[in-house]
Amino acid sequence: MPHTLNFRRAKLTAMALARVGNPLRSEPLKTSKELCQFSAEDNAVLTPSFLKPFKSLERRAFDHHSSLELNEVYRYAGAIFEDPDKLCDLGRKIARHLYNTSKHPNIKSGDLCVALIKDLLVDGEPLLAISLIKSESRVPFLEVTDSDGNLQLVTHQGISPDKIDKGCLIVNCDKEGGFLVYTFDKTSSGTNFWMRDFLGVKFRRDDDFMTKRYADMCVSFAKEGLPEEMGAEEKCRVANNAIGYFEERDEFDLKHFREEALKEPEIIEKFDEFRELQDEEDGAKLDETFTIDKKIARKAGNRFRSTIKLDSGVNISFSPAFKEADDSVFERGFDEGKQMKFVKVYYEEEL
Repeated sequence: MPHTLNFRRAKLTAMALARVGNPLRSEPLKTSKELCQFSAEDNAVLTPSFLKPFKSLERRAFDHHSSLELNEVYRYAGAIFEDPDKLCDLGRKIARHLYNTSKHPNIKSGDLCVALIKDLLVDGEPLLAISLIKSESRVPFLEVTDSDGNLQLVTHQGISPDKIDKGCLIVNCDKEGGFLVYTFDKTSSGTNFWMRDFLGVKFRRDDDFMTKRYADMCVSFAKEGLPEEMGAEEKCRVANNAIGYFEERDEFDLKHFREEALKEPEIIEKFDEFRELQDEEDGAKLDETFTIDKKIARKAGNRFRSTIKLDSGVNISFSPAFKEADDSVFERGFDEGKQMKFVKVYYEEEL
């Protein structure tokens, strides 16, 4: 079952700060000796800033190839949950770990905030959470100040809540499974260090994960895995038949999916080859049966667009609604008189 997060009652209660440089450039690590102090007014701004970036992200969990206890962020997060009064000390250790894993020339220095969040609702249950935010860029903002009755405009440099580069939300849920983790990295620069080296996280291979992987794979397969000579309208039908399977059924069964959605032996063979590539990319085989999340499948299907580009400058695009169309709506042919190919599109009215 997917977990439902609700930030409505959540409140930031404590925060440790650090400035993390790149050791390859001899940039230092600076950590705060005490927890950051903030007012109730500041809290009203800080709490959504530390939670908003994590909406609609895929669930992950901490991992380690030998033992989960050897994952440093997992270990430090568990210790904070057990004793929140150790946030300052353990926040410094998290910052030190980030510094030690920032050994790549493309990694930028930045400000790290380690915040403790209480009353984050998970399936209606209030839980503790830790929000890790790293901002690698500062943005200018203006302030009008009053100096002895004279108004002045002052320029500052600071962190914009809308331009946070990296983040990780760790929820005190399912410790044995690596906690419930949501994370993002907008500026990896190809290093992958935030997810892999610093956090050491993996996707939770649950029903949501399987639904998204298969649905995304069906869309990619229609775009890249089918024969080049296949027409765009046929590719659109293959994609929509596949996504339609997810929308119409509660349970996915790979054998049944092949027979009902793909149908043709040649397309099934091509799909199996494409799926093997996905398995290699994920490092593990996708499940052959799981419970379908229709909302996730629908989002993947809505991203599919197929287009015919003609040398006459006309482009014809096919939307997901084309799945109901048949040969009476779209027709290809060759005009002997003009010695040119043509397409016909029949419709009842313009939308």
